[in-house]
Amino acid sequence: MAKNKNNVKYNKLNSFLNSFQENDIPGFVLIYGEPYLVQQAFKPISSFLLGKNNPQFALETLEGGSVSMGDIIDQVSTFSFLVPKKIVAVKNAPLFQTPQGSQEISFSQSDIDRLIDFIQKGIPLNHFLIFTTARIDKRKKIYKTLADKGLIIDCSVPAGARKADQDEQKTVLKNISDQILSKSKKIIDNQAFHALVELTGFNLDLFSQNLEKLIVYSGKSRTISTADVKAVIIRDKKDPIFNLTNAVMAKDVKSALFYLHSLFNEGFHPLQILKSFENQTRKLILVKCFTQKFYENNKNVSLKKINFNSFKQIVLPKITAHDELTKTAIKEQDKYLSKEKSLKKKKGKLNDLLLAPNPQNAYPVFQIFQKSENFSLTGLNQSLFFLSDLDYRLKSSSFNAKTAIENFIINTCSKGGFVYAEKNQNRRHHF
Repeated sequence: MAKNKNNVKYNKLNSFLNSFQENDIPGFVLIYGEPYLVQQAFKPISSFLLGKNNPQFALETLEGGSVSMGDIIDQVSTFSFLVPKKIVAVKNAPLFQTPQGSQEISFSQSDIDRLIDFIQKGIPLNHFLIFTTARIDKRKKIYKTLADKGLIIDCSVPAGARKADQDEQKTVLKNISDQILSKSKKIIDNQAFHALVELTGFNLDLFSQNLEKLIVYSGKSRTISTADVKAVIIRDKKDPIFNLTNAVMAKDVKSALFYLHSLFNEGFHPLQILKSFENQTRKLILVKCFTQKFYENNKNVSLKKINFNSFKQIVLPKITAHDELTKTAIKEQDKYLSKEKSLKKKKGKLNDLLLAPNPQNAYPVFQIFQKSENFSLTGLNQSLFFLSDLDYRLKSSSFNAKTAIENFIINTCSKGGFVYAEKNQNRRHHF
């Protein structure tokens, strides 16, 4: 089998199988990524492998966290008297991570070595072993073996906050919507679709279940409307924490308080939220320190009004030059300190001090520079004092943390700016 044919994206699977010869399919298949997409990918690949054989007798499903590697290999090596082909499917296989449950069976290194040896020697003819898992680690030997000897189906979807990631998430949801609605010969208007996404979030199982509810509720109507969505669907979306920090950066008090309430309902610890605000505030302070010097030599440029292309041409080169000076200073500092003490350099800590850790992805940098114009350096410093005190209080006493964080949001987003340190000079963390 050609090496470039051993890895296929889930949305290309059907065309891949149509152009593939049955005899070229390897005995091992790994499907990884979003559980809903993994399940959807399993159906066509298993049907393709079994052909006309009845899956009732030819397909055996095992749970990865509760079966040993020896049992898996024995099952796939045992011939059936009823059908000529056989699939052993191992769901949620802990190939790349240690299971969390204390009663689950973890694959030890010897188990993995045994599996690698089994795959390299070859699975019995017309027998197939399918593993499904949520995450992979391409650095591990088992992945490299599977990539060389088996078929890998990639069902992953980026979960980040970048525009490209969110666009891909919406594309996946739209494709799922079209597939489900086409069976009932229904459509959903754009406003209703976006309302459903806002209420559900990127939860593919929940999104598909909610669509099924809407199909039933809409009755004979061919179109699912926004009114249908509002009448049937409750908000089950799990908000990522960056929704909260983005709302604060936009000084949108109403949205920020809404997302804060949502995060507390989801069980977020106050210290998690506090840490996100600290990281955000420190980043904004770095940006404001840079922009103060930038404006001294570029008085005719407004970072709040500048467009993205102009930002890349005028501002980004100065940012990257600033970051290079920062890297040089840190290297010199590490050299000096290493004479006294052995230090391990941590990339994450370095990135925290850079304005553009990834200059190739300039749009997030552009956004934070524009939103930094909503704040003054003095107000950000005041915010950091407040967060420092709040951190100490959370770790040393009992009080209503949600109310305190609400107070932080309201003060940070206020037109007058945050005034805190002068009024609280006796606090534990006032400097």
